[in-house]
Amino acid sequence: MSKYTLHINGKAHAMEVEPDTPLLWALRDSLGMVGTKYGCGLGQCGACTVHLDGTPTRSCLVPVSAVGKQKVTTIEGLDAHARHPLQQAWQELDVPQCGYCQAGQIMTACALLKQHPKPTDAQIDEAMAGNLCRCATYMRIRKGIHRAAAIAANGKDKK
Repeated sequence: MSKYTLHINGKAHAMEVEPDTPLLWALRDSLGMVGTKYGCGLGQCGACTVHLDGTPTRSCLVPVSAVGKQKVTTIEGLDAHARHPLQQAWQELDVPQCGYCQAGQIMTACALLKQHPKPTDAQIDEAMAGNLCRCATYMRIRKGIHRAAAIAANGKDKK
């Protein structure tokens, strides 16, 4: 076991885990941040997506020892009151069906909107291609991203 201090959602969190422990399990098991989901464990489904210094990253593939001083943002850190434009759009349009993959979908979409505030369908499809949804709500996800872009552009931070 080794001691690590991770900077997650704006706070320092000390923990003692094995160096090869995936960030996903440190978040869920050591810190109780269960919004980030386990999907495949291979980095192929996107359910475990978090941001490392703003870059969407599959937390199931990143060992805690590799995080270092990078800032980790999870779905819990996006907006604790669900007022982020993506969270608003997801609620307004009832985007998820089962909801299991949605934290990863939202975290990936968040990075997309930072790069492309008014994304095209092609940009959305390209950015979201690695996030799988077993319920196949892809069209609602795309519509939600467009809606979030509109909310952000209009400065509507509250419902």
